[in-house]
Amino acid sequence: MKKGFSLPLWVAGSAKAALKKLVGSSFENYELIKIPNEEKRIKIEIHSVGLFKDDSHALGISFAKSGLDLDITQNLEIWTIASLEKISLNNPVQTNPINIIPGSGVGIKENTSEICISDFAKELLYENLLEIIPAGFYLNLEIIFPKGEFLAERTSNKSFGIVAGLSIIGTSAETYSSASPDQLEEAKTKLSKLMKNDFKGKVVFVIGENGLNLAKTCNVNLPIIKVGNWIGPLIVDAAIKNVKTVILFGYHGKLIKLAGGIFHTHNHLADGRIEILVYLAVQEKVPPEIVVKLSYLNTLEDALLLLERFDKSTAEKLFKHLSNTIEKRSFAYVNRYVKTDMEIAAIIFDRKREIRWTGTIGSDYISYFQSNKF
Repeated sequence: MKKGFSLPLWVAGSAKAALKKLVGSSFENYELIKIPNEEKRIKIEIHSVGLFKDDSHALGISFAKSGLDLDITQNLEIWTIASLEKISLNNPVQTNPINIIPGSGVGIKENTSEICISDFAKELLYENLLEIIPAGFYLNLEIIFPKGEFLAERTSNKSFGIVAGLSIIGTSAETYSSASPDQLEEAKTKLSKLMKNDFKGKVVFVIGENGLNLAKTCNVNLPIIKVGNWIGPLIVDAAIKNVKTVILFGYHGKLIKLAGGIFHTHNHLADGRIEILVYLAVQEKVPPEIVVKLSYLNTLEDALLLLERFDKSTAEKLFKHLSNTIEKRSFAYVNRYVKTDMEIAAIIFDRKREIRWTGTIGSDYISYFQSNKF
């Protein structure tokens, strides 16, 4: 099932090589990276390291090898610049032993300018770098993706309020293709394990790292499983296993596909988002001139902004209809394969990562999302 290693490991490898060079260790063309809370070490290839600025800074370079053909970070060039700074006498206890700096091509949060990095990636850096930092110093670590800003244009980062480059949001060491059957089997296995514990019958399915990150930020008081793009087969599996309620939590640009009967949501297999919205707009009797304008747009977010400029109540009504259609089409899809009364709820967020809409069933479960602006 393992295809390669996630972006945080390659960042950690490059950073470890740079820091070791800075403190006088000899260069090796690989680093052994410790995985938090696990015994294993993973060998990460390092391209090169070097000193500069009168040997006060070190640059480490690696190339990410995720092993996934359709992964935007496959062969991504990674630079990490390490420098040490003495802990101030006025502040003998440095609260942050590692200062992670977003350099060129690394994604930042639009509202705060903070680096977009997952907890797993942070833990990985701390696990592998802390013991190398000399006593009395803290580490400045600048991460740079030379082609990150260019590559980010091919992602949905901006839809999640992430700008200026690629985010570092891997949540595990291994990488899996969201379009691969292996990824589906992994999600099924997680669901089976979940049901062996104190399972209350309700589970949240999220799509991708961004959805998972937001669900965790919302402190959802329910078990969460990242489903990748295999939504249809996984909700069928949930019905077979007698799950009582599946809550589909996701970005409107992904979940809309379910309203059109597309239950494998990878863009390389099917899109049709604008076409689905146009169909729903016709059903909602949106004025023809607005429907025509919608048909020429490229993204669902652009469509939402157009509708809100025209009439906010019309936009809300249409996206409420979208949410209800997701629930109904998903229920009908599952019942093609297994007769079930399992509830399927839809809760949808927008590009600002704000929860905006629910279906009729989803409205009963919004209270499980403690930190929201619904």
